[in-house]
This record gives sequence, structure tokens and C-alpha cells, in this order.
Amino acid sequence: MFALPVMGAMILQSLYGAVDLMIVGKYGSAADVSAVSTGAQIMSTLTQVVVNMAVGVTILLGQFIGAGRISEAGGIIRSGMKLFGTAAALMSVAIPLLAKPLSTVMNAPPEAFDRTVSYVTICGIGFLFIVSYNLLGAVFRGMGDSKTPLLSVAIAAVFNVCGDLWFVRGMGLGASGAAIATALSQGISIVICLIVIAKRGLPFSLTSPEAKRLTGITGRIVRLGAPIALQGMMVSLSFMVIMAIVNSLGLIYSAGVGVAEKVCSFIMLISISFSQAISSFTAQNIGAGNEKRAKDALLCGMGISFGVSVFIAWFSYFKGDVLTGMFTSDPELIAASWDYLRAYAIDTLLTSIMFCFVGYFNGCGATGFVMMQGIVSAFFVRIPVSWLASRIRPVSLFKIGLATPASTALQIVLCVVYYFRRKRQADRGRENFDIAGD
Repeated sequence: MFALPVMGAMILQSLYGAVDLMIVGKYGSAADVSAVSTGAQIMSTLTQVVVNMAVGVTILLGQFIGAGRISEAGGIIRSGMKLFGTAAALMSVAIPLLAKPLSTVMNAPPEAFDRTVSYVTICGIGFLFIVSYNLLGAVFRGMGDSKTPLLSVAIAAVFNVCGDLWFVRGMGLGASGAAIATALSQGISIVICLIVIAKRGLPFSLTSPEAKRLTGITGRIVRLGAPIALQGMMVSLSFMVIMAIVNSLGLIYSAGVGVAEKVCSFIMLISISFSQAISSFTAQNIGAGNEKRAKDALLCGMGISFGVSVFIAWFSYFKGDVLTGMFTSDPELIAASWDYLRAYAIDTLLTSIMFCFVGYFNGCGATGFVMMQGIVSAFFVRIPVSWLASRIRPVSLFKIGLATPASTALQIVLCVVYYFRRKRQADRGRENFDIAGD
């Protein structure tokens, strides 16, 4: 029940990029589609750094609440606001300045280069909205509230659709119009969250003496969140490398992978939402000293997400043209994106297990291991396998895409080994699940 609103919010949030690509695909050109897909990959990489760093807030807040230290919890939010506020200000300046170099590194096709730069620049200016939304979401999930983020995103999604139609179809701004609509709708979601907080209030004070006395929280947020952020950044970087490899093959391949990635952003949401839910669930139960319930949540999450993923994988593999056809009417583009999507269909089954492991380890505070397994799989499997596959003629996006399930398989092996290693240590009395960082 906790995971369902998380899943709903993530589905709606993914609609931001999906609607951008869908409307651009219908009313723009292949160059606009390539620009949005390449630019979105760049912004996704940068956003993941913030999202994963915010996990440190979720873990600490959940463990403090689980341990009954409610009066101190406000100090975590105070520290988070200072940390992420500074990061948002710096990124909002840096991203527009680096838009052209980033587009060059991504091998954006010449026909779509200027539009890619424009997309990244506009989204970069609105990066403050992205940071603020993800911090607020982390706070709500840490408190055990997964419904408020769903409400705010649902309302903002409506504004995003209207904005896309106005700026892309009505004003003919193409990729730039999609970026403007996305930034504005993210800002609306923040306003909604702040209104809810103002009316409902928080279960703790940000200015209580206990909250003000709580020191060292910023460092603990960084120690927990930085490994996850680094891991997420490296994994996203590996996908950027794949995008750069595909971009060098031509415009249709570039746009095809872009369309497939948007479909993947939906079919992976079951597993990702359970990962986030298990992370919050585990943090509160570990804080309360109920380790068994946390492990039960891990197994339950795996069972449900795998069961749903069986259908998703089958439909994506055998009926993927239906999904990719929602984003473009170009037959050649539909065929190319479906070819790449078939590899992700296989990965859907594996990530239903792997992401649940990751959520559990994050909730336990074992973020260093999460970082290690993600980086190893990305740079020792995903990148080299995709590069080797791109050298095979004739070019097949399916073969290139198989690098992703291959890397996920390695992650599962590493997670299983680490899980039983922790279990053996616990059985011998050497494991201590105190609040992370204490």
C-alpha cells in the first residue's frame, strides 16, 4: 500500500519526459525527437545525482522516526534545506554554461545539436525546481507519507500536458517548448507541496531546541547519500556513453534509442517504486529495531514486482511496436526503437529483483555497497558490451541493448553474496543496525 502512491507519483513524473517526446514526435521533426531524447538523458543524469543524494535525508528521517526521536527530526530537514539549496543555486548556473560541451560529448547529431543545447539550457535554468521537488519528496517518504507527492505530481502533470500543447504545437517551439513546459510544471508541483505543508503542518518542529542542537547531520546526509549519488551518476554516465555510441551510428538510431528509453522509463517503474518504498520501509523498521519486518518487506517486494514484470516483459518484447508507436508515427523509427526495447524487456525481469535489493541495502544504511555494485556493473559490463555490440555488422540495437540485462545479472549476483555475508555476520553477533552514522 505504501508502494502504490510512490509508483503513481513516479509514473506521473515520467510523463513529463514522455509527453514531451510524444508531442514533439507528433508535431515536431526527427531532429526535435533526437534533441529531446539526448537532452533528457543529460538532465536525467544530473537529476539522479540530486535524487540519490536525497535518499540520505529519507534514510535518516525514517530511522529517527522509527527510533522515536521525533523532536530531533526537524534538524535533518534544516540541514537538508541548506545542503540542497546551495547545490541547486550552483547547478542552475553551471548547467546552462555547460550545455554546449555536454551536447558535444553526447555526440548530438548535427541536425539536432542546436536544439539539444537549447533543451539542456532551459532545463538547467529550472534546475532549482527539480532539486526542491526531490527534497520535498524525500521528506514526505521519510515520514511515511507517499500520497502527498502523488497529489502534487498529478496536478503538475496536467499543467505539463497543457504547456507542451501550447509551446510545441501552438507556438511551434519544438524541443525548446517541451523544456519550458517541463520546468514550469515542476515549479507548480513544489508550490502544491508547500501549500500542503502550510495547511497540515509537520509532525515535528524545524526550530525546536532539539532540532537546533542536532549537529553533524549535513555530514551524515552526505555520507549516506554521496555513495548512492555517485553510483547513480556513474550508471547514468554509462547510459550516456551508450547514447553517444548510438548517436555516432546515425539519426534514426539516435532517435530510436531515445523513444525506447522513454518507454523504458515506464516499464521499469514497478521495480523502482518498490525499491524506494522498501528503502523507506526498511529505514523506519531498522530504526525501531524490527529487522525481521524489513527482511519480510524485501521478499514481499521481490515477489510482487517480479510477478507484474512477467507481463510487462512479455508485452514489451512481443508487442513493443504498440508502445513505441505512441511516441512516433515514423515506421523506420518505430522498428528501431522496438529492436532496442526487446533487450529492456529481458532486463525488466532482472531489475524486479535487483532494485528491491538496492532499496533494502539503502534502508539499512549500506550505501557504500550499493555504490560499488552499480559502478562495477556499469563500467565492466554495460559499457564494454554495448561498444562491442555496436561494432558488429549489420548494426542491431537489440544486441547493443543486451548490455543492460547483462550488467543487471552481475548486480544480482553481487547483491545475493552481500546479503548472505551480512546475514552470517548478524548470526555471529557482529552486525549492529544502529541509526546510520551513530
